[in-house]
Amino acid sequence: MAIRNSATGWGWPARLLHWLVALLIVINSVIGVYMDTNRIEDYELIQTHKSWGFAIFTLALLRILWRLLNPQTPALPEVMPRWQRRASALTHLALYVLIVAVPISGWLMVSASPLQDMGVRNMVFGLFEMPDPFPTGDARLTARLVDVHYALWYALTAVVGLHAAAALHHHFVQRDRVLARMILGR
Repeated sequence: MAIRNSATGWGWPARLLHWLVALLIVINSVIGVYMDTNRIEDYELIQTHKSWGFAIFTLALLRILWRLLNPQTPALPEVMPRWQRRASALTHLALYVLIVAVPISGWLMVSASPLQDMGVRNMVFGLFEMPDPFPTGDARLTARLVDVHYALWYALTAVVGLHAAAALHHHFVQRDRVLARMILGR
């Protein structure tokens, strides 16, 4: 089991971080949609959503660091058209940006909330408190940041869907090793 990425496959740290971030995004999205759809104001569930958002953010930073330390990536199939290579690069860049931006926007949103003035803290799994960049709550700013958080999440959902569809296309239509390399590493 290779640690480092190579021209033929992804190392196990890259694969582990990829699938762990993907799983947590799905879990936290389900929690967020459930809370929004049902207008849930359960403090514990909200804290859980915040905590998983922090975990996603932290793992995304680790993933980016690992990618910078391991710039080698498996080669794309030679038959892949140039426009698809560009689309792949842009999609991956968008994924990295959005996976970091969504949790940051959520943190800013809850930090601006007037609930902060009433003692509602941003705790991470009950272990530690996240700092609040805003000294007091601001309902108008919170409303704007809610819109930003939702817009970024919708964009992330769309890009993740495109990414997954492309991986499935490679596997089932092109019958190449693109998806298998992210699962098996080779």
